[in-house]
Amino acid sequence: MGNFFGHPRNTNVRVSLPAVCFVWQIAMIILFGVFIRYDEESDVRLWLEHKAAENITSDIENDFYFRYPSFQDVHVMIFVGFGFLMTFLKRYSFGGVGFNFLIAAFGLQWALLMQGWFHSLDHTTGKISIGVESLINADFCCAGSLIAYGALLGKVSPVQLLVVTLFGVTLFAVEEYIILDLLHCRDAGGSMVIHAFGGYYGLAISWVLYRPNLRQSNRLNGSVYHSDVFATIGSLFLWMFWPSFNSAITDHGDGQHRAAINTYLALASSVLTTVAISSASQKRGKLDMVHIQNATLAGGVAMGTAAEFMITPYGSLIVGFCSGIISTFGYLVVTPFLEKYLKLQDTCGVHNLHAVPGMLGGFTGAIVAAAATEAVYSREGLIQTFDFEGRFADRSVNTQGGFQAAGTCVAIAFGLVGGAIVGLILKIPIWGDPADDNCFDDEVYWEVPEEEETIPPVLEYNNHMIHKHQDMTESNFSVEQS
Repeated sequence: MGNFFGHPRNTNVRVSLPAVCFVWQIAMIILFGVFIRYDEESDVRLWLEHKAAENITSDIENDFYFRYPSFQDVHVMIFVGFGFLMTFLKRYSFGGVGFNFLIAAFGLQWALLMQGWFHSLDHTTGKISIGVESLINADFCCAGSLIAYGALLGKVSPVQLLVVTLFGVTLFAVEEYIILDLLHCRDAGGSMVIHAFGGYYGLAISWVLYRPNLRQSNRLNGSVYHSDVFATIGSLFLWMFWPSFNSAITDHGDGQHRAAINTYLALASSVLTTVAISSASQKRGKLDMVHIQNATLAGGVAMGTAAEFMITPYGSLIVGFCSGIISTFGYLVVTPFLEKYLKLQDTCGVHNLHAVPGMLGGFTGAIVAAAATEAVYSREGLIQTFDFEGRFADRSVNTQGGFQAAGTCVAIAFGLVGGAIVGLILKIPIWGDPADDNCFDDEVYWEVPEEEETIPPVLEYNNHMIHKHQDMTESNFSVEQS
């Protein structure tokens, strides 16, 4: 078995990558043809019938006009924010953006099917109806796999990433169904179902795929000035659009409004505490760009579950305050500890940005839910916020808080167990992953343009000084002559 898993790696994916892409895309076409249909607000005949039945006189009442702005923001986060956040490695920017693109493009198709089978399958017709809200949820589903990719960045092949996405989306759909439908948890921004799950899913895979000789690629496992600038662009896109992420699928009206406000405040608070801890950790108070790129987002992650609750504005600031400290401390202390003692190689530090803040957000939501009162929400407000209807009509807020905590544990368990199983699958030496001394390098899987020849800095400096001395000599000569 050791010889099998220790087999020399072959990074030639000329057959495997095209085969997987073509076969899986054809499978998507067939499955969409069998199952996927427009919902009543995107199908021309059904929309006209709906307008007549509900006495709607304007097309502006279509849900598209309410949800599409949020969808745009979430879509930018998935493709631009997550993509550019992963460009910090000095020689892996193509892989960071390009493989992020690949994961999301496949994942959103598979997510529409998986989430449709669990949430919107019409058992009489056997069809899944999709609309703009389905697109938002599909992007959320992709986010879990993109978070997992952060822990594996630079160490896996594109074929492995497609396998990670296939299983990640499947596991996400199952745990989301258990947490949101069976346990009836509220998790508008996905602290539990997206961040805690995705973070621990990626960490478990990375732990199983541990590379004892990864130090052979240490020369590339770092950033340069321009790569950090590009990564910061991704971070800023995520930071600006996170209020949309947490409020995108909440109820119209006060819930969506409140979710945006709470997230906005938590994000702002996490920036200041991140800067404070980052500066205090250095002898001369200099800031570390790794902390600024990542820990400043922790407030948005931790606010995901409680975003639509009446946590109060100062409560949002407290969540951001704590998450910024915890996340920055994680980069300073926890990540080195995990790599040294638990053999866990986490390239992007998803443990500090997603896993722990997601867990914190889940338990924060549980506490806020259990503390809810009619005096604050009103009876109707409690029913609306926590959806106490149908078979959940008699549920108390204390019970709701308990189920919220249980939902967080379910997300973590799915991530850890599912990730360990997927990691074992990815250890089979057929996926074209790079050798230990060839990680974090775009040249393994990308055609990289040759860099322009430049004069080495020392020579350029010397040439500059030569010209300067010449100018000075000429100037002195002119003065003497005069």
